[in-house]
Amino acid sequence: MARLVDTNVLVYRFDPRDPVKQGRATSLLEAGLLDRSLRLAHQSIVEFVAVVTRPLQSLGGRALMSADEALFEAENLLRQWDVLYPSRDVLTTAMRGMTHYRLPWFDAQIWAIAEVHGLDELLSEDFQHGRHYGRVRAVNPFLEASGVHELPALYAPTRTRD
Repeated sequence: MARLVDTNVLVYRFDPRDPVKQGRATSLLEAGLLDRSLRLAHQSIVEFVAVVTRPLQSLGGRALMSADEALFEAENLLRQWDVLYPSRDVLTTAMRGMTHYRLPWFDAQIWAIAEVHGLDELLSEDFQHGRHYGRVRAVNPFLEASGVHELPALYAPTRTRD
């Protein structure tokens, strides 16, 4: 199963403010790198650099990473992962996503990358967990394990006559 990783998963890997999410993001990315099941969108790498270099009040005005560190990590992402880039089809699909699902522009683009490239799941905390957007199912990898979060079936089972 091929899955697309949203920016928040990449950022949590380097965010010590939430050790649980940091651990989950790290494990998810390590496993996905080993089995080659995960893909990254060009947009997520760009957003990653912007987010981790932004000063945070909760860190006393410091950023999660310096610009040099962030760019080094961005280069590593480009080297290690299959990166998907926008195309005309992605942009028109994103526009449809804004209209049909009322997604904000950048979320619509991430979803459209997964939709156009035929990926099964989008790993993100920014979408409704378990919901299908077109053919792509959104999965929040940071939900607490203590609750039941079973995803709905992709298709309803068919009944057979006896």
